[in-house]
Amino acid sequence: MSAALNGKKISLAVLENLKLETAALKAQGVEAGLAVIIVGDDPASRVYVDNKKKDCALVGIRSFEYALPGDTTQEELINLVKDLNAREDIHGIICQLPIPKHLDEKAVLNTIDPSKDVDAFHPVNVGHIMLGDCLLLPCTPAGIMEMLKTEGVAIEGKHCVVIGRSNIVGKPMAMLMLKENATVTLCHSKTINLPQITRQADILVAAVGRAKFVTADMVKEGAVVIDVGMNRDDNGKLCGDVDYEAVSPKASLITPVPGGVGPMTRAMLLKNTVTAARRQNNIFN
Repeated sequence: MSAALNGKKISLAVLENLKLETAALKAQGVEAGLAVIIVGDDPASRVYVDNKKKDCALVGIRSFEYALPGDTTQEELINLVKDLNAREDIHGIICQLPIPKHLDEKAVLNTIDPSKDVDAFHPVNVGHIMLGDCLLLPCTPAGIMEMLKTEGVAIEGKHCVVIGRSNIVGKPMAMLMLKENATVTLCHSKTINLPQITRQADILVAAVGRAKFVTADMVKEGAVVIDVGMNRDDNGKLCGDVDYEAVSPKASLITPVPGGVGPMTRAMLLKNTVTAARRQNNIFN
């Protein structure tokens, strides 16, 4: 049986370090601030936002919530983002997705000041990810890299297979792995002979959004398996993209769902906020 990669435990260590960093910033007159915009009344979004507020309180980051009605106009939302860009007490800005369909998500995200874009969705930050010189990292891929490094997983020279090519996880995950000198294969819905490719992976990252999509026959003996999915199975039970029970005996390390990647994503958001506060105030010690 493999060992579980405990994202909750590792994320708590990250948050403890951030407590020290925010205290050091306060001693220099800077209190890191994160603004979270939520539009409409999506229940899942409300849970996510409330969790982010709790995390901020835990580490000493000021949290500013902007809850807008579902009929908010594009102009009103864009103007709010511009106002937050101009505020010196706010160092990070996120717009909780999804937003109502009548709003232009891309235009909203592109309006966020790249230096305050702690989700790392702005084209400027995406470009830096491609160049390998980014300081604000996409939260889920960054959380995965933090887990692997904490557990001492060797990345250089290894074959990493990523299933899923989203702009939020798949593509930036591939770039971060490349930066660490892994050989990367990025798979997607049009990939031919997918199991043949995934069986070559030393590190397998599943980010497809399909419950228990990755089965035991798709995994090499001893592989490290990272499950980014958050789904419900036929019984309504929370599960990932990986069939955990079937794959665990073959993997050397595997992330559970819940308790794996999710807590790391939230921790990296706060780490980006502290990094942004440092950069905007020219504090690098």
